[in-house]
Amino acid sequence: MKYLLALDQGTTSSRAILFDHAGAIVAVGQKEFHQHYPRPGWVEHAPAEIWQSQIDAIDQALAAGRVSAGQISAIGITNQRETTLIWDRHTGEPVYNAIVWQDRRTAGECDRMREEGMSDVFQRKTGLLLDPYFSGTKIRWILEHVDGARARAERGALAFGTVDTWLIWKLTDGRKHVTDATNASRTLLCNIERCAWDDELLAPLGVPRGLLPEIVSSSGVCGGVSRLESLAGVPIAGIAGDQQAALFGQACFQAGMAKNTYGTGCFLLMNTGPEPVISQNKLLTTVAWKIGPQVEYALEGSVFIGGAVVQWLRDELHMVESAGDVERLAGTVEDTGGVYMVPAFSGLGAPHWDPYARGLIIGITRGTNSAHLARAALESIAFQVGDVLDAMRADSGIDLVELRVDGGASLNALLLQFQADLLQAPVVRPKVAETTALGAAYLAGLAVGYWESREEIAELWDVDVTCRPARDPGAMDAARSRWRDAVERSRGWEPRIEAGAVQG
Repeated sequence: MKYLLALDQGTTSSRAILFDHAGAIVAVGQKEFHQHYPRPGWVEHAPAEIWQSQIDAIDQALAAGRVSAGQISAIGITNQRETTLIWDRHTGEPVYNAIVWQDRRTAGECDRMREEGMSDVFQRKTGLLLDPYFSGTKIRWILEHVDGARARAERGALAFGTVDTWLIWKLTDGRKHVTDATNASRTLLCNIERCAWDDELLAPLGVPRGLLPEIVSSSGVCGGVSRLESLAGVPIAGIAGDQQAALFGQACFQAGMAKNTYGTGCFLLMNTGPEPVISQNKLLTTVAWKIGPQVEYALEGSVFIGGAVVQWLRDELHMVESAGDVERLAGTVEDTGGVYMVPAFSGLGAPHWDPYARGLIIGITRGTNSAHLARAALESIAFQVGDVLDAMRADSGIDLVELRVDGGASLNALLLQFQADLLQAPVVRPKVAETTALGAAYLAGLAVGYWESREEIAELWDVDVTCRPARDPGAMDAARSRWRDAVERSRGWEPRIEAGAVQG
């Protein structure tokens, strides 16, 4: 048999998943890696550890599936987006740690650019807002704070990439310096209508064009593996940022179809078809995928802390031993007892975009216990998704028929039911919940003829669980009103960072 191998490089772990022709999982490998927090609001990863954890995951999956390189038709890569790496083109050595998408160190720089009137051109050309979330200001920070980096970049000695670019560089032993249109669209440097780097965007960020990778299709052979003997010669044929890959894996091929991924963050995407829709409600316009010459777009709302709030309860508060224990603990109480949690640990994403907001728990009384906090944490995820969906409805004019969901926290029945009650719409989880990796596999498979068409792929999508609204809409509206009050109290907590004030 022939299989597809998806490399799913996420924020907290790297995974490798083998899929068969029915889109079913054959084998999985996974390896977690360290999170580095050198200062408040800073988040970094070690590039070498990203690579090694991905190798370990590949080895696990191939061993578990008893699969060799000759049995793999192609590799698809999906990745944490916006995370920024710069390395030496000749040695392959990174000049600095990867600055993670969650990192807020460039908030002051974004403030300065907005104050100088740059917001409109960036939103018009990139579909994005000026925020530390995206790669552009991260690149600038590295070039300005690492000794000699700017001069080396201007000489063409350095290479920039998001994580997909880094993995492909390593897999091809430095032969390919590429990214796909979905990842390029998250950098603040790419004109999304032309799917090309734009000098009007590069100049204010001080990014030399020679630093940037070639932008390629999301589905198409861009190179072959030469670094790993276990995958020697296997074509790399699919690339997509994790949320776009999940949209594809959920078979949201028609305009108006939407999905939400409950991962470290939450990411709600709606397919808007071949024309980009520029948001009036602080959502993002992004490339959904580029297949051949055809580009399709999506509206996106990004929540920075989704499933990560569950990890926080486990790792920092030590309330539970495993993430699965949170649902059991939360289920021991009927409600939160009036407690609301706003997990703005690294600011608020869409539709608020407040990098100075910080986490808040409010409504605590003498009767509040750990179960109330656990339930409030789960409900905070759903509330944030509801805020994004409100903005998406306003931009698109489309009422949601159903929300397709995936990601680790989508296995939490309490969360999904509360989400359905909050949205007053069905929430549907497919049988294969690993839709991020599956989307990367689908994109790779289309490129090499493993699947013939999107219609064939859409027939593979199958429902596992549907949660329908069960609570009174009026009660949910009242809960959302209290949630909005809590969000307002969390905003603007951190003092503004003046541009250039933070030195590394």
